[in-house]
Amino acid sequence: MSSKSRPRRSALYMPGANARALEKARTLPADCLILDLEDAVAPDAKFLAREQVAAAVRAGGYGHREVVVRVNGLTTHWGRDDVAAVADCGANAILFPKIERAEQVHEAVAALDAAGAPADLPVWIMAETPRAFLEINAIAAAHPRLEAIVIGTSDLAKELRARHTLDRVGMIGALSLGVLAARAYGLVILDGVYLDLNDDAGLHQACAQGRDMGFDGKTLIHPKQLDAANTAFAPTAQETADARRLIDAWQQARAAGQGVVVVDGKLVENLHVEEAQRILALAEAIAAIE
Repeated sequence: MSSKSRPRRSALYMPGANARALEKARTLPADCLILDLEDAVAPDAKFLAREQVAAAVRAGGYGHREVVVRVNGLTTHWGRDDVAAVADCGANAILFPKIERAEQVHEAVAALDAAGAPADLPVWIMAETPRAFLEINAIAAAHPRLEAIVIGTSDLAKELRARHTLDRVGMIGALSLGVLAARAYGLVILDGVYLDLNDDAGLHQACAQGRDMGFDGKTLIHPKQLDAANTAFAPTAQETADARRLIDAWQQARAAGQGVVVVDGKLVENLHVEEAQRILALAEAIAAIE
């Protein structure tokens, strides 16, 4: 499966210091696993987490799941050693936290190259501070190896002094800037986590909001949240059927030499066909893994 067609409906953080979690991750219905060496790991467990994650990824067994390792920032005591340990372990991408400037993307790529990473290993970055979003255009355009932006809403809310409300009104501006930058430069973009594990209704609302804003998927903190994200960010049966019908009508009209196509009373243009093709490709990719 190519990187561009890969579903990223759900991206589950798994603490690298928890060996049972790393093993359980091989069986979970997540599109993406973020094996974490940063926030989910206490300082005295950093070395253990690094060794366990590198060994787990090398051992494989994660199937269709995209395996991403989140390292500590390069300016911390652990960042460079993290990169050295996981650069060539077989991860699908390496996620760098606290990115605020385009130069930091280049530093991340250089660190991977120095550690012997594959020349095409993708870089993912966390956008989680006000400065990151003020610089998000330059960050998104920084390097061809950059593949994805992951939003860190917990840190962002703290830095903004914004309250965690269901409508996320205090963060909408930043979230929209992230989506705009991702779409401008052809990047994947994943929404931030939902913290209340006992609020199913709130989780579903947050997933729906992220989908409606244009995110590709949502980062999650517990396996119980997977179903909500996988459902929200997948095309519905009706959307898939409508997309197929629109494409069929377009192809028939083109074959007949007709310049105008109308489906259900609505004029169909190239942009509608492109979106229908994207929906069908995503639905087919999901069906292939499920």
